[in-house]
Amino acid sequence: MNRDRTILFVTPPYHCGVVEVAGSWPPLGLLYLGGQARRAGWRPVVHDAMTLNDTIEGIRKVIATIKPDIVATTAITPTFPDALEICRTAKSVLPECTTLMGGVHPTFCFQDVLKEEPGVDYIIGGEGELSLYDFLVHFDDPEERHRTPNLMWREDGVIRANPFRPFTEDLDDLPVAWDLLEWERYRYYVIPGSTLGAVSTARGCTHGCTFCSQQRFWEKTWRGRTPESVVAEMAMLKARHGVNVFLFTDEYPTYDRDRWEELLDRLIRAALDCYVLIETRVEDIVRDEDILRKYRRAGIIHVYVGAEATDQETLDRVNKEIEIADSRRAIELIRRYGMISETSFVLGFPEETRESIIRTLKLAQAFDPDFAHFLAITPWPYSDLYREVEEYIETRDFRLYNLIEPILKPLAMSRADVDRAIIECYARYYMPKIAAFRKERDPFRREYLMRSARLIMKSSFLIGKLKRLGLTPAHLMGGHGKAKAAG
Repeated sequence: MNRDRTILFVTPPYHCGVVEVAGSWPPLGLLYLGGQARRAGWRPVVHDAMTLNDTIEGIRKVIATIKPDIVATTAITPTFPDALEICRTAKSVLPECTTLMGGVHPTFCFQDVLKEEPGVDYIIGGEGELSLYDFLVHFDDPEERHRTPNLMWREDGVIRANPFRPFTEDLDDLPVAWDLLEWERYRYYVIPGSTLGAVSTARGCTHGCTFCSQQRFWEKTWRGRTPESVVAEMAMLKARHGVNVFLFTDEYPTYDRDRWEELLDRLIRAALDCYVLIETRVEDIVRDEDILRKYRRAGIIHVYVGAEATDQETLDRVNKEIEIADSRRAIELIRRYGMISETSFVLGFPEETRESIIRTLKLAQAFDPDFAHFLAITPWPYSDLYREVEEYIETRDFRLYNLIEPILKPLAMSRADVDRAIIECYARYYMPKIAAFRKERDPFRREYLMRSARLIMKSSFLIGKLKRLGLTPAHLMGGHGKAKAAG
């Protein structure tokens, strides 16, 4: 056991102006890893550089102060360049320090990472908790350490990759190091005075959307925690850390109808007096029409469903496996039962035209979700869609692979055209929407919608894009004349 060893987990200091709009989000994945580090006899420390708005220079000072044996970070594609900077910085401060990376991007791009980036010593791919435990337990024995499942590394100039272990069977059995967070930093800005927690109730998704990394990462499998353990964890977080808003981080929490209803029933009986935010699929909302009252009674107030497109041809192209009618129906049902509906529509496919974008906008307005996002199609380099559209991709700057900045050039439009169209969609969608929010009869919904709208108007990504059109957020809030984009 290595009780004098320290592993420092650092979130990449990446900001794109969207994720941070509604709240500061706990880095749940690092807390699961911290639990394994502690179990292995190590001292885990979390430095949440994203939430702290820290810089690489700030991270440098933290590393110099703590002097960890391992610096570990995780990355999706847009955060990958900053994750690399963390590893490089660790090596410049402590040359003998071991650097470790995990997450979706390095899992699938490990060959490129290890070939091109000497600052990265090791990658643990896939579901990393148990492999991290093995790695840490055997850290002082290189031969045993290099037998760790899921491990990738360089050895004598050769890139090595071990077979992956099966997914963890019992998710309830994974410890979470909740005490590593400074809880006062985590807030859901839409609910005044809130403390925001993140809970994983399940892992995986059985569907095969071609733009999504999760279906490949989890190999189209799904596993759920027991409802009893989920509710017990939520009750503990409220009692110990004052959490009263919970994000279910799952890709697909509602997959198993019986389990999901039991979870709702247990939340209702627990009477935690908290709010819950979830993401799920439109067909499950339609399926659950008879129990949607339970959603709201269990504390669910905000439901994101991935509509993605307003025509069936596009949905079929990306293998979304839903029907247009279900998307419209799901949004209607979410509102009927007093919850906030949110969805997204993807623009900028190779065959996109200004006319097709206008059609998408009009149909989005017909769907009428409370919040709509107009996103640029972003095939990550390991997604199925990437190979199909690779010839249209104009930039390899991974920081731009964030669904906000267009990276793909359609045949009949420029990337700048797509960028302008995205903000025009936002302007046209939200100008009448803000007026409707003000007239909302349900006091909770009205206040929630208006606070959310103000946060969106303050977001750095939207302000930057509005400036390109000669607009300000005031145009979208109404009362300041007709926006140029609406012409």
